[in-house]
Amino acid sequence: MDSSSTPPRFVICVRNEDYEASLERGKVYRTTPDTTAWAHHLVRVIDESGEDYLYPEHYFMAIELPEAVEKALLSTS
Repeated sequence: MDSSSTPPRFVICVRNEDYEASLERGKVYRTTPDTTAWAHHLVRVIDESGEDYLYPEHYFMAIELPEAVEKALLSTS
């Protein structure tokens, strides 16, 4: 992911080494804006419980979803 841009709204997990219990590879996660974390190459993701945690940005790939999908995912939180 490009650290110079703004953090993405949704990411997909592509790595989970050292976080197997917390991250599921292939799963889409919602992010929360955290420019300080982003500047340190970290991304703040929200898990199923609604809690947010910091992880290395290279564990994720930013994805863009159709507007209807974004609305549906955001309405479930």
